[in-house]
Amino acid sequence: MQTKIEKISPLSALAINNIQEVSQNGVDFLSFREKLSFANISRLDKKIEWKGARVAIKSALDCISMPYPGFFKDEYGKSHPMDGYGYVSLTHTKGMAAAIFHKDMPVGIDLDYVREKVIRLGPKFLAPIELEFVDNDPVLHTIAWSAKESIYKCQGRKGISLKSNILLEPFSFDDTVLKGKIYHSEHSDHFYQVKVERENDVILTYTIW
Repeated sequence: MQTKIEKISPLSALAINNIQEVSQNGVDFLSFREKLSFANISRLDKKIEWKGARVAIKSALDCISMPYPGFFKDEYGKSHPMDGYGYVSLTHTKGMAAAIFHKDMPVGIDLDYVREKVIRLGPKFLAPIELEFVDNDPVLHTIAWSAKESIYKCQGRKGISLKSNILLEPFSFDDTVLKGKIYHSEHSDHFYQVKVERENDVILTYTIW
């Protein structure tokens, strides 16, 4: 998937970057707390992924002329701005990182490669009714997985099962917006629209509350 910065609205933007391309970027923009976290990551590949995601969110913030405040993770593993303003979601996969920001509403984003093995995993994250419309197609399975991950990240709490608590409406290859909801939980009855972008074997999904 090509690197890009996209302004979604005056209050929201996303960015996708090639991790290796930004690996040589400086880290002066990081907060003091983030610099400590970065220094404590021992594995080089994890350092590059962590940094790639921070470069992506800085690019998204620059796009809507907002300062980079630094970010921290809560007890659920969800990232938050240190200044308490806005919502962010980060993701990375082999060679790529992406981030989305919205000033007023929770967000979720996910990047995944299409892989044949996702079909075997389907029964672990898809309800029986969802298995019917994704058939045995790895692309549809990956879109479903990624969309559910974006919804999960957007709601931001543990205890939500991709299979038992997030339900997607039927969709096809040509759909660029999916509909889903959280059900059978204390966070039920919230409906999500998930944007889908597909390029070669890479799937990007994101949602705004």
